[in-house]
Amino acid sequence: MTTQPAVRHPLAGLAVFAVAVAAAAVVGSLAATSSAERYQQLDTPSWAPPPWLFGPVWTALYVMIAVSGWLFWKRHGVRWELGLFAAQLVLNAAWTPLFFAAQRYTLALVDIIALLVVIVALIVAFGRRHRPAALLLVPYLAWVGFATALNAAIVSLN
Repeated sequence: MTTQPAVRHPLAGLAVFAVAVAAAAVVGSLAATSSAERYQQLDTPSWAPPPWLFGPVWTALYVMIAVSGWLFWKRHGVRWELGLFAAQLVLNAAWTPLFFAAQRYTLALVDIIALLVVIVALIVAFGRRHRPAALLLVPYLAWVGFATALNAAIVSLN
C-alpha cells in the first residue's frame, strides 16, 4: 500500500533524508573519536586502506544514500521499501560503536554482514520501482562488502 508523503515539498523531503542519514553518521563519528589511532594499533591485512580514506569515502556514500532514499520517496511516497532504508541506517549507525567504542570486532562483523544483506535487499526492492535510486546504492554495497572483508580479516588477526 502506498501512502502520500507526509512532507509535500520535495526539498523538505530531501532535508528529512539528509537529516536521517546525517544522524547515522553522527552516531558513528561520536563513537569513533579515537578511531584512527585505534585502527592503526590493530593488526590489519596488507590491503587495508589508510585511516584518512574512510572519512571522504563515507561522506560521498552518505550523500548518495540520502539522495537514493529521497528519489524513491519523491516518486513513490512512503512504502515498505523505506523500512529497509531505515533498517540499513540503524545497522550502519551501530557498526562504529560496536567496532571502535566497544571493540567488539566479532559482534561488529555480525552487524556488518546483516547490513550487507539489507543493502542487497534494498537495492533489489528499489530497483523494482526506481532504478536510479537503486544504482546510487551500488557504491555503498561495494564499500560495505570491502569493509566486511576487512572486518573479518581484523577478527582473524586480532
